[in-house]
Amino acid sequence: MAIDNAGLVSLAEQHWFDACEAMLRQRIDAGDQDRALALAHRLASIGHRVISLDAEDFYELSQQVKSARWAPRLAKCSFPVEPRARERGALGSLVPLYELMLEVVQLRSQRHEPQALVVTAHLIGEYLCQLAWEPRLGHAGDPLKLPRNVGQRWGTDDPECPHSSAMRATAKRAVNAGQGDVKGFTSYLDRFHSRLGDTLAVCGMNHATIAAGERPDVGPTCPNPCRWAVAGSLDDRRDLDARLRLSLMYLESPLVALRHHAPVGHFFGVPSITEISDGWLRTWEKLTQQWSDGSNPLVAALEQGNHPRPTGEALPGLSLLVSVVAGRAIQPGTLLRDIAADIVKTLSWSAT
Repeated sequence: MAIDNAGLVSLAEQHWFDACEAMLRQRIDAGDQDRALALAHRLASIGHRVISLDAEDFYELSQQVKSARWAPRLAKCSFPVEPRARERGALGSLVPLYELMLEVVQLRSQRHEPQALVVTAHLIGEYLCQLAWEPRLGHAGDPLKLPRNVGQRWGTDDPECPHSSAMRATAKRAVNAGQGDVKGFTSYLDRFHSRLGDTLAVCGMNHATIAAGERPDVGPTCPNPCRWAVAGSLDDRRDLDARLRLSLMYLESPLVALRHHAPVGHFFGVPSITEISDGWLRTWEKLTQQWSDGSNPLVAALEQGNHPRPTGEALPGLSLLVSVVAGRAIQPGTLLRDIAADIVKTLSWSAT
């Protein structure tokens, strides 16, 4: 028996976009030709893909509903499919995508979907270093613009560069991907772009900025920084270094480690809510320990209260961490709530 509109509204309000999409398809396949149902189905399909963080298709999806007030925000969360596309999306700024990911964390928690929650928490970590570099670069590692920011030993085989072979490959591809064809650009996004933050982090954490023992050891640092890496004031460089170290501490945290134990076809290892809570508590304790030089910016933010913290946050403090790393306030967005509201409004136009 097909679900009625009241049931569909309830599904949309609870952000069960996949179920709403399936039930609407059932109505349409049964012969219901109401145009409102067809539009609601399209919106539910978009909502399903957005909550799944299918970001490579976000721009295309936004063009399907250009009149929606949230369509431009969805486009800003996308990764372009062409190397020189006008809309740079998350290559231009990661802020809209982080607002969406924080919103997804909230919804996944409310829906008691621990595995999806852990996957989203892992995605947040993958791009944190790029988010930290964004104020300095003026973009989020966009291959079209990155060649203006880097140089000297970047992407070379110079033995004085501490980058690993994988980082060197990433560095080289990152400054060439914007000039190539669609196939090469897609390959770069699929295989290399998520490594760009770690690669840039080595450059930002250099010995001309921070002395040994001042701050937590979180990975490789650069003893011979290129001139571009030490441009700007020492205070600005120390600030970037701090935000990068927080990013890498999160990426190596007990919470993100739960993702590495997620099952891939063998039925075991799905994290429980208790395990996630414990993992986040241990992560937060590690992130909020003061450093030897007294410069942990997350501790400073907690003491000063200079970033708003949403109430009822699934992982309390996660938005604050993202804000500190970004150097600006970032809160959970409303993109999914706005899509759900449009589904509900569209269903109100339906005759049945």
